[in-house]
Parts: sequence; structure tokens; C-alpha cells
Amino acid sequence: MKLATLRLPRRTTAARIDGDHAVEIGRPDVGALLTDPGWRDVAAAADGPRHPLSTADLAPVVPRPGKIICVGLNYRNHILEMGRELPQYPTVFAKFAEALIGPYDDIVLPAASQTMDWEAELAVIIGAPARHVSPEQAPACIAGYSVFNDVTARDYQTRTTQWLQGKTFEGSTPFGPYLVTPDELAGEPMTMHCEVDGEVMQQADIDDLVFSPAELIAYLSEILTLQPGDVIATGTPGGVGHARKPPRYLADGSKVVTRISGIGELVNMARRRG
Repeated sequence: MKLATLRLPRRTTAARIDGDHAVEIGRPDVGALLTDPGWRDVAAAADGPRHPLSTADLAPVVPRPGKIICVGLNYRNHILEMGRELPQYPTVFAKFAEALIGPYDDIVLPAASQTMDWEAELAVIIGAPARHVSPEQAPACIAGYSVFNDVTARDYQTRTTQWLQGKTFEGSTPFGPYLVTPDELAGEPMTMHCEVDGEVMQQADIDDLVFSPAELIAYLSEILTLQPGDVIATGTPGGVGHARKPPRYLADGSKVVTRISGIGELVNMARRRG
């Protein structure tokens, strides 16, 4: 099953994707839907108004997650690219909902930073409360997967040893287009690509993750309860602009396409704003 959040006049709605149409579910967004323990049955049985996907205005698939937990240094090739050793524990930081944009919205390039960089990522969306779960129990807590680009202000990120200030600029983070439930992806290899102005910058198999989604959920659930609608961004592979020689960053008018096989793609233009 694929789910999305549609923007409609004066409201949003959660929707199930049926072929070329989005069917309203009767919840204001996917995050609100996931708070219902029976969300799968509710979504599968929905028979609300239908909207053509070709003209749909999609919001971030979960517009206001309670938590957005991001993981750094989680692809083997990216860790080696940055000259680091494989970590013993996940590197964890946060992002706030104000950073999120829809899958086809413009990425805001703030006046404060000239070093906005792309970071294609697999997002895990929580579908059931998770506290003190094991890696074996963790898959039952996953509602589905989505595509995420953790666009980063490198100059702000490196001002201190704490990364948050460079990671959560408002209007910078595309997220969507869909939540795809795990059964849709069972047994299928997932590959990720990020293109900037038509040039492939990042390409990786999700299997290259150091810490898998299940391991991340187990680790984070030792710290706090993961709630339905929470998002875990699982890290980015090699190919970021900051590591290039010379470095390369997003410019006004840059087109960023972030794609994960079986899930979908984000298509965003970068626009400079004050």
C-alpha cells in the first residue's frame, strides 16, 4: 500500500494511492492516520473522493512528525569518503518539522548560507509505539518507508561540534512522495540515486547501511518511545557536494532529483530567498 498527504483548498487529507489516483481516507494527513492502531484497515477500506495524481499537490508525507531523528555516518562508502572509521554506535541528531517540504516543492536556499548540500536518504516512518524493542521486534513497528533529502548548510554544521544548526534550516528538506508499506518492498533490492542538474551525484544500495532500520529503531527505543508518525532518516551515502574537490553546493535554479527504487522520487528546484 502507498499513502500520501494531499494539499486541497483549505485542508489536507491522507490518501491511498490507487494506480493513477489518490483516494481520500478521511484523516487530515498520514501522520494523523498512523495514530489509529487500525490504520492499515482504515486506509485499505477507504472509499472517499478520488483525485488524479497527475494534478495532485503533495505535502510532506507526514507533515508534522512528533520527532525527526536523523542518523549521520551510516553508509560505509560515505564514512570512508569522509576519512572516518566505522562507528560503534549511531551518530544521532534532530531536525524540526519546519524544515520539511513536499516532494515537488522548492528547496529554500537561505541568505545566511552559501554551502547548501544534498544528502539523499531512506526515511523510516514509525507505525506503532516502540520502547525497549529488540532488532527482531523492530520491523513490526515500521509503518513504511519514504524518500528524504537532508539538505545541509555545511558552513553552519561545522561552526561547532553539534550539527543541528546546519541541519534544520526552514523549508530545506524534501520528504515523500509516499509512505510505502514494507510488504510492497519485500525481497526487492532498494537502490538510491541523487541527481543535481541531471548529473548523478549519489548512488547506493540500501544494503550498504552500517546500522539497519531495525537496529536503529532498537537503539533509539532504548532512549525514548518512538511514536506513530515519527521519522528516522537513516543517513546518506557518498557523493555529497562538500566532499568533492573542489566542493560543490546547490545554486539558485539547481534541480535536485532524489529517487529510491520501489518508493518514488522527489523533484525539487533550489531557490535563493532572504
